[in-house]
Amino acid sequence: MNDATENRFAAGAAYQRGKYVPIAEATVSVLDWGFTRSDVTYDVVHVRHGGFFRLEDHLDRFTTSMAKRRLAPAEDRAAMEEALHRCVALTGLQDAYVAMLCLRGRPRVGGSRKLSDCDNHFIAYALPWIDVLTPDVQERGGHLLIAKVPRVPDASFDPTVKNYMWGDLTTSLMEAQDAGFDTAVLCDAQGFVTEGPGFNIFIVKDGRVLTPDRGSLGGITKKSVLDLCAMEGIDGAVTAITRAELEDADEVFLATTAGGVMPISRVDKRILGNDRPGPISAKIKDIYWRKHKEGWHATPVRYELATA
Repeated sequence: MNDATENRFAAGAAYQRGKYVPIAEATVSVLDWGFTRSDVTYDVVHVRHGGFFRLEDHLDRFTTSMAKRRLAPAEDRAAMEEALHRCVALTGLQDAYVAMLCLRGRPRVGGSRKLSDCDNHFIAYALPWIDVLTPDVQERGGHLLIAKVPRVPDASFDPTVKNYMWGDLTTSLMEAQDAGFDTAVLCDAQGFVTEGPGFNIFIVKDGRVLTPDRGSLGGITKKSVLDLCAMEGIDGAVTAITRAELEDADEVFLATTAGGVMPISRVDKRILGNDRPGPISAKIKDIYWRKHKEGWHATPVRYELATA
């Protein structure tokens, strides 16, 4: 089943409208508000060593996001969870990137602006493992640009609802890549640090591990880092962080489902430490992945569903 020459789901599997298809066959109508208006919420959970990491936390966040956006697909939570398991099982992957989406849908009445005229629908898919920063970049430490573009205000869109409205985040990537950086982080209009495209950020200062309290997703990896800090007796906190504090940090690292804990070695023109991952960042990263091997917060994938 894992042989790409035999398994048509090896490149990825998707569930939509009650059917499972190879990822290349998954589609969304160009008239779906999820496409035309980015009227969609989503979540991503990873599978490592054959187990979902913090699956219930991801489902909780996804459920909350759907409620905030008034989205209600036909599938209940149990059905969505089974779809996630089966997508992974069909691929046969032991390490995977697994997404769940709920889209507004296409209006049944042409030109309608009524939300009630749309049938919301759920999509799930599983892909081979994805890293926001490639392993070689993580090894040397990422190079992070502080973007000029400000983060969309919290009052305009709730950043705790995971969404595809990435206009500001994509602009930050343009800035970063034009300047030769790996990625970027955004500040809000008041100069406080928020998040980057697909990750939360942490700074280390005088032994304390700090992460922003605004303009950012309530990350599951972020939560895991704070849990590990508590286990290891490291002072970790969610607090306001200014741009100046980021620029003056002893260490910086990123946290995301797609890559885990990812140390940074340069912020703008400043080189941190010896231009390599800092000791606390490296320690937290090592513990994070060691705990995965120990089965921390793991839900075994139900691979038997591939043939069910």
